[in-house]
Amino acid sequence: MENEFQEGKEEVIQAWYMDDNEEDQRLPHHREPKQFVSIDRLAELGVISWRLNADDYENDDALKKIREARDYTYMDICDICPEKLPNYDAKIKSFFEEHLHTDEEIRYCIAGSGYFDVRDENEQWIRISVKKGAMIVLPAGIYHRFTLDENNYIKVLFSYFISPSKSFKIFFPII
Repeated sequence: MENEFQEGKEEVIQAWYMDDNEEDQRLPHHREPKQFVSIDRLAELGVISWRLNADDYENDDALKKIREARDYTYMDICDICPEKLPNYDAKIKSFFEEHLHTDEEIRYCIAGSGYFDVRDENEQWIRISVKKGAMIVLPAGIYHRFTLDENNYIKVLFSYFISPSKSFKIFFPII
């Protein structure tokens, strides 16, 4: 499954090692010189990714196939932007707090763009830029965080093994 739906993936997913600058988290934060990270290197860290048809995600057979193969039984959609996310500033700040999960985290960008940052085995941050059509899976136990980029908008499809908790539904206004 991980080798399917790969055509054009580099157009919607890019990754690089981050600098240590703490200015606006929405900036790219490339090191100088730039140090890009390959999709294969991300896979070594357990980050799985695909490029899917975000224009028809409701009917996308590839998405259905991935969800079935990985046993994702629930999904929700959330618009993350100042106009649509209540308490936007506080939530964006909390998304950027480093954390980990006991289950994998599945995110599919169906509109807009943003950054997922993950730590490698040497505790270095890798920034993963996702654009419309990118689906990524962050493995259980990997330290990560999320932020929007300078476009300040992403529409994300969340997938789960089990029904999301009530606290999640309060935190994210699901559409």
